[in-house]
Amino acid sequence: MSHSIKQFIFLCLLLFGMHVSTASAEGIKIKSFELERVDGEWLLNAAFQIELAPGLEDAVQKGVVLFFQTEFELTRGRWYWFEEKAVLAQRQTRLSYQPLTQQFRIASEGFTFAAPTIFEALQAVGSIGGWRVIDNAQLDQGKPYAAGLRMVLDLSKLPKPFQVNALNNRDWNVSSDWYRFPFSPAGPNLIKR
Repeated sequence: MSHSIKQFIFLCLLLFGMHVSTASAEGIKIKSFELERVDGEWLLNAAFQIELAPGLEDAVQKGVVLFFQTEFELTRGRWYWFEEKAVLAQRQTRLSYQPLTQQFRIASEGFTFAAPTIFEALQAVGSIGGWRVIDNAQLDQGKPYAAGLRMVLDLSKLPKPFQVNALNNRDWNVSSDWYRFPFSPAGPNLIKR
């Protein structure tokens, strides 16, 4: 094989790799999390990295409100049946754009925050602090559990025409993978990633 053909193939593979890496950059990824026991409760602190496709960013700036749902679950395996869901906690965060003030508005659990750029707004959406997810009274102290955490764009909250568009456009299907880890109520007071 000639040297110029090898260079051409290498260049094609390089360009394909760059296209794949930019296409997969959009979505939600978990950056860090921390479960901390405080007075018989477990509080979750987490950070997600959220990157939206240009079409989604444009939709937000044109008035479409996005709802991001964070889900935490605690399951316990059983040999005789399906897993038992000991805890299921959900939290919703709303992202909207205010054209009059030219700011993005983030609302979650009674708190509101304004951000001047979409980047800062998505950082605020992806930051979770002091969320009470587990009460020790719900748990059997001697049993092991598996915990899971994820964030997803809730398509059911979109206006109906956008829900139809979301079915046909994968740019609108934004979610993180479940991050699962072992959890023991009698374990350390702090679990980090």
